[in-house]
Amino acid sequence: MSDEVKVTQIASARIPTPSGQAQLLLYASNRDEKEHLALLIGDVARQQDVLVRVHSECFTGDVLGSLRCDCGAQLSQAMELMAEAGQGILIYMRQEGRGIGLLNKLRAYNLQDQGFDTVEANLLLGHGADERDYTIAALILKHLGIHSVRLLTNNPSKTEGLERCGITVSARLPLQSGVTSENAAYLLTKAQRMRHLLSLDRAEVALADAHHRSNGQRRHAPAARHQPTNSDDRFEGLLAGLSDGDRQPDRPFVTLSYAQSVDGCIAVRSGEPLALSGSESLRLTHRLRAAHDAILVGIGAVLADNPRLTVRLVEGKDPQAIVVDSQLRLPLTANLLRPGSTMVWVATTEAADRERQARLEAAGARVLRLPADAQGKVDLAALLRCLGELGINRLMVEGGAAIITSFLAERLVDQLVLTVAPRIVGGLAAVNRSDGCERLRFPQLRNPHYQSLGDDLVLWGNPDWREA
Repeated sequence: MSDEVKVTQIASARIPTPSGQAQLLLYASNRDEKEHLALLIGDVARQQDVLVRVHSECFTGDVLGSLRCDCGAQLSQAMELMAEAGQGILIYMRQEGRGIGLLNKLRAYNLQDQGFDTVEANLLLGHGADERDYTIAALILKHLGIHSVRLLTNNPSKTEGLERCGITVSARLPLQSGVTSENAAYLLTKAQRMRHLLSLDRAEVALADAHHRSNGQRRHAPAARHQPTNSDDRFEGLLAGLSDGDRQPDRPFVTLSYAQSVDGCIAVRSGEPLALSGSESLRLTHRLRAAHDAILVGIGAVLADNPRLTVRLVEGKDPQAIVVDSQLRLPLTANLLRPGSTMVWVATTEAADRERQARLEAAGARVLRLPADAQGKVDLAALLRCLGELGINRLMVEGGAAIITSFLAERLVDQLVLTVAPRIVGGLAAVNRSDGCERLRFPQLRNPHYQSLGDDLVLWGNPDWREA
């Protein structure tokens, strides 16, 4: 794929709408495989200061009229304003769920029903708060000969995105719908955490609070969420133990960190993601990531969760991402291969397909070929020796179940950090004895520490392999 993003108009048709006659143009780009649309009302070609709405697709709001958001209402308002003005452009971008797609958007809705706000839900799913990009929208405007617009939006990021691409926003016109019990908390979060320019009075804020309480949801204080707190001090001993001196003679120091339910599960079933950690526990996980040189997961975790493995909730450097993938199943569309991401290292065996390796390397990955164990999987001890030679001193292992079990079975864990969520799942166990570990004696922890964090319990300590 070329580094230069291009758009091509591939079809157009006359569309009579309740707002009047319009022309619908369909565009494709070399950045994605999605079809983006431009609806032209009136004579707009090569005009300046045209009334424009850049609208990101929202199936639930635009089509079903969902009251959880304000998207459908904004779309209708924009069309009405353009009809009144006699001209305008609606650019319909296929960026469902602020760029995370419909599947993850529905998963985010379920997290919101558990008490997380819309930003926290995206972060818990391994995505950014807003992953939308407005390059293609700007290129469509330029294709129409338009270089200055009056933009219908409440979102400063949209204005900034267009201006970075050479489109002058001569005016910003607000689009604000009514506040209801269903969307009040959502709108409040957008105003407080995403810079959206919304006018919310005290009654509407109270409505958001009441909606949280009426559903029995946990209420979090938005203003304090990203502030350093004294609670961080409770884990200074844990973080202080991650020094270069802790490195083993022939491999990195390994921290195994994961979240499980009270009954020891990390998912309902294999291949399906399950958000367990609360927002405070998740922040601790990001502090741990920032304290390690690299973070390692198995391909199963990537296929289930499509994670980014970055540091987002605290200040800190992103660790080197490593995926153990014996058969090179890492999708070319994975978040770890997104443009602008740090090169991911993929650990595989000599038996892995060479053509598939070439495709992954062309997409930006670095493939490490290593010896296989008796089951044909990557030999983890050999992998750790390789990582030590590559300068990795501290390695954080996050899962999934096969990786957790293998690192414990091979006694390659130096520190365990376990988050226990107050839930009973009855699903996939974090440690699976059926993976050749029936007779393995798992270790006890030396110097265990326990700390409540929000609704979760965090446990950490050092495995005593002598007792195993």
